Amino acid sequence: MGVHLPYSPKWYWPVEGFSGVPEMDRYFDRNQIFTRLLKTGREFLRLNDLFTESIERGGSYAFDLSGPFLEQFRLDPELLESFRELAESRRVEFTGSCYYHSLSALYPDLSWFREEVTIYREMLRELLGVSPETFVNTELLYTQRTGDILAEMGFKCLIAEGSKNIMGEYDPVHIFENQLPTLLRHINLSEDLDLRFSEKSWEGYPLIPDKFADWIAGIEGDVLTLYLNYTSLCLHHRNKSMIADFIRAFPEALKSRGIEMITPSEAANRFSPLRLPTLGTEQTIRYGMNNAVGNHAQQLYLRELVRVGEELAEIKEKKDYHRLKQVFGYLQQSEILFSMGPGNSREGCERAVNYYSILSDLRRAVLEERA
Repeated sequence: MGVHLPYSPKWYWPVEGFSGVPEMDRYFDRNQIFTRLLKTGREFLRLNDLFTESIERGGSYAFDLSGPFLEQFRLDPELLESFRELAESRRVEFTGSCYYHSLSALYPDLSWFREEVTIYREMLRELLGVSPETFVNTELLYTQRTGDILAEMGFKCLIAEGSKNIMGEYDPVHIFENQLPTLLRHINLSEDLDLRFSEKSWEGYPLIPDKFADWIAGIEGDVLTLYLNYTSLCLHHRNKSMIADFIRAFPEALKSRGIEMITPSEAANRFSPLRLPTLGTEQTIRYGMNNAVGNHAQQLYLRELVRVGEELAEIKEKKDYHRLKQVFGYLQQSEILFSMGPGNSREGCERAVNYYSILSDLRRAVLEERA
């Protein structure tokens, strides 16, 4: 279950040129961000209550909370307590992740990736008292290079995308052998809940627990992995769909068919991994990742991030390093790349100009600090 509320950048147009040390409030409207949390947080609370009911009926879940979301919900005591109660249920697993919800796994130097994972793990331990054993990268991205690092850092398994380039015509219904035991998301069934649940024109509508459980029961294998977006579930709930009834009743529908809900780490401990040679490919990524790195503007922005990160690493002893590093972290958020995507055409180009302007201002400050 992916839970992420990004820090969206402002429209930033320097009037008299670049100057001074960049601050978060120069580029991000944090008042607007936290105002949004006040509304969204109430929806998250209602969903957490539904998941608590589902757990009481036999449900098990894993939550992938992003760093920006952790920073926001720590300011909402009621929401923080809600997630703590889920953690105490022992039927919920909280996974490791990249703190800034970045694509740092694609950088030539993976030191930023390693640091993000470390920072995230420390904050999860501080806020919820848990130490993650399962890792979920941004957009379910997986590369062999990161697998080695994650194994070295002590993770026990990971979840990645069950994309066509590794699954072919097979279903991702096993634990697969790799540097870490690997669970692969079942794309179609995940998106039935994530995207299509409220679509009245969809041939599967209405999707009731018994129908969905029958679909799962008809698939042979050891374990089937669903990965959903919490915001999508909020939208279904807001649209007065039947998602609340579905969440409550789903565990019992599965149980009546002899199917048990378990956490990722339980699956890794229970089933023997199968070999899947295609996991050795250069990278396996969410099939929609073309929306993040599919055009020239996005690739340029990603390369510029790499360059600024390298230059930032040279000023670790300077007094403004930590302030600059914080801004750099949030400029890595995957949503910035997605918003420049091919599907956004004209607005995407305008956003690209805006984000390059922000990144240029940050780089100017880094180079001035280095001088």
